Amino acid sequence: MTTMKTTASHITQEATMTPPTKIYGEITGPIVMIGFGSIGKGTIPLLMRHFKFDKSRMVVIDPSDRDKKILDQHGIKFIKAALTSDNYQELLAPLLKNGTGTGFCINLSVDVSSVDVMKFCRDQGAHYIDTVVEPWTGFYFDTSVGNSGRSNYALRESMLNERAQNPGGITAVSCCGANPGMVSWFVKQALVHLAQDLKIPFDMPTSKTEWAKLMQKVGVKGIHIAERDTQRARLPKPMNTFVNTWSVEGFICEGMQPSELGWGTHEKWMPENAARHDSGCQAAIYLNQPGANTKVRTWCPTPGAQYGRLVTHNESISIADYFTVGTGANAEYRPTCHYAYHPANDSILSLEEMFGANGERQPEHFILNENEIVDGMDELGVLLYGHDKNAYWYGSQLTIEETRALAPYQNATGLQVTSAVIAGVAWALENPKAGIVEADEMDFKRCLEFQLPYLGAVKGYYTDWNPLKDRPGMFPENLETSDAWQFKNVLVKN
Repeated sequence: MTTMKTTASHITQEATMTPPTKIYGEITGPIVMIGFGSIGKGTIPLLMRHFKFDKSRMVVIDPSDRDKKILDQHGIKFIKAALTSDNYQELLAPLLKNGTGTGFCINLSVDVSSVDVMKFCRDQGAHYIDTVVEPWTGFYFDTSVGNSGRSNYALRESMLNERAQNPGGITAVSCCGANPGMVSWFVKQALVHLAQDLKIPFDMPTSKTEWAKLMQKVGVKGIHIAERDTQRARLPKPMNTFVNTWSVEGFICEGMQPSELGWGTHEKWMPENAARHDSGCQAAIYLNQPGANTKVRTWCPTPGAQYGRLVTHNESISIADYFTVGTGANAEYRPTCHYAYHPANDSILSLEEMFGANGERQPEHFILNENEIVDGMDELGVLLYGHDKNAYWYGSQLTIEETRALAPYQNATGLQVTSAVIAGVAWALENPKAGIVEADEMDFKRCLEFQLPYLGAVKGYYTDWNPLKDRPGMFPENLETSDAWQFKNVLVKN
């Protein structure tokens, strides 16, 4: 075994357990929150902590009233209802027009079309934010449209089409959670660190083109959204129960979508079951297999080398697209980009159980909250690789202990998401006429200023690990030895 060299660098923030109290802005109109799952619960106290607003004009909509008592304690109205394509306009219109000022819709739901609700909110003159481009019920398992048609690529293209048809106007922030969202800001900060450490002269980019050319100049071949969740529960996972540290429904849905990744211009090989899309930005490909059952080799600071799951995520496509020099499938430069997710151990066991039963969902679902978790952290960052310093991971190392001290109603995974939502809301209030935007297009420094107090230790690490290191060598493998960072070497095929 070769000893891996890891060097800590660029310590942005040491661990902190002091809750921030700064007011980030004022929401002058009504607030409508759609969805009250684990992320909705965690967002409520942060909203009240950082924004001025009329609490009597806030309402939460969710089909389950399981956690209504939290809203009752804070004096926030609740409507027990499921939004559908037939009723969403009728339900939302009077709520968004409740009194004077500019309203804000915070969409944290599942099975509710982000694009349809975003369009309606903008038509009503209200700001909007979500954490994912979500479809109406049934999309993820619709076999009639093919795998390309039920992909995150297709969902993102629907959002981009809406923006093209209705440019400008009131700000709506698309896909602004931890990932997608925060990790796009991490990519830019990590790229700046790399350029500085490589002593590459540059002016701070101010446009998509300038950012893409800087990444090309630095020599980044690709990016892993590299995450390790080590949060542990007091009790072991029972059989026939899917346990997760965030939305079980959300994870199962995205995990059963085809595995998707931004496809870099340095790649020499494509998997046999890979395919391109017929239209759109052409920044990504998909594999004809579920993402949650697709393993890749990756690296995080605490565990070192590890397996991750190549689960489809919006940021895999948007980051690859944002840092493209040129256009289309034959661009001059584009980094490979994909999620490489090692969820909590109970979640891994839940996936194995589900796929072992031919993909049939367990009858029971359970989200580990801050009271059930004994210890652990969510280590979520971006691994920029293939440059002259090999690989650089930059991100958040947030523990459950820090989370409990910083904010209620959530675990470490949740706080990385809810704090990004708060950053997105604050940025939208400061930029009220930006139109529809993705996290990649927002001011990364300003957004991280809002979010950093909730991220625990935020650090960068260099490593000499690559996907060719320390392979057992006991079985024949078809590898690309001339370039360690080929996806051929990253994908686990055996």
